[in-house]
Amino acid sequence: MNQRFFSLATHLRARFGRRVQKIPLDVGADCPNRDGTAGTGGCAFCSPRGAGSGLSHLPLAAQWERWAARARRKYGAHVGFMAYLQDHTATHLPLARLAALLAEAASLPDCLALAVSTRPDTLDDEKLSAIAAVPLGEIWLDMGLQSAHDATLTRIGRGHDAASFATACERAAACGLLVCGHVILGLPGETQEHWLSTIDFLNRLPVAGVKFHNLFVSRGSALESAWQAGRFIPPEMDAYVQGLARCLERLRPDVVIHRLHADPAPGELAAPAWAADRPALRRAIENILTRLDAHQGMDYHPETGPNHVHGRKP
Repeated sequence: MNQRFFSLATHLRARFGRRVQKIPLDVGADCPNRDGTAGTGGCAFCSPRGAGSGLSHLPLAAQWERWAARARRKYGAHVGFMAYLQDHTATHLPLARLAALLAEAASLPDCLALAVSTRPDTLDDEKLSAIAAVPLGEIWLDMGLQSAHDATLTRIGRGHDAASFATACERAAACGLLVCGHVILGLPGETQEHWLSTIDFLNRLPVAGVKFHNLFVSRGSALESAWQAGRFIPPEMDAYVQGLARCLERLRPDVVIHRLHADPAPGELAAPAWAADRPALRRAIENILTRLDAHQGMDYHPETGPNHVHGRKP
């Protein structure tokens, strides 16, 4: 299936000459859309506990060794790693704390690359400079867009507009950082045409990667209340994979695909049930891509200029 799209695994192997596994690190960050900086309720789709592995009580080195040992047993001693400062919004941390975490992450054994969770409203010049100064071969900013439609962003309580994402993306790219934009397919009020215009929006930006997520209802989220009241019905699996295939076809071929679907944490999922069946979802994605003979970028029509080139020099 990977030959039909430009996967992160393929990109990292070409970049570093070996398999590279991403290791999630919990750093005790909060979200500005929860702590009162931008809002208090969080995004409508978001679980109250946010993303992360739940290991924030452990030092970074202990978290790292736990995940790294598991990866070495599975993939061998020569596997390399990407440190991922994941929970909530790492760039919402105070600058001094963020800088210390970046330095520690970069020094972890066999750490080749870095990814940092962020939002467009938490990237001032000082934090961009601190992240760009990390001495690793590749640094990604995992930045939430979710949708390019401001009406949708308002509906889900995102706390920023699409233009803010575009500005942050351009500023980050100017610093030599790689931006991975997060997109959610199935948000309330959206159709496949909304999804495709979000891809068109990303195609016009210096985005180096994309994460696709199928919208699911998280327990404790605002979306759960709407679902329980019958005001929201999550998309069916067939609708998701068909829309995903069209989005991949429309996406620039140089954009690295970091994820094709969401993975609910144990106990997080309220609906739909199919979102918890990872093997079935992967088969459905593979089947639709094969049936349509779909390839990333086959429906991409550049408006101006060459594709964006990304990656640091070794």
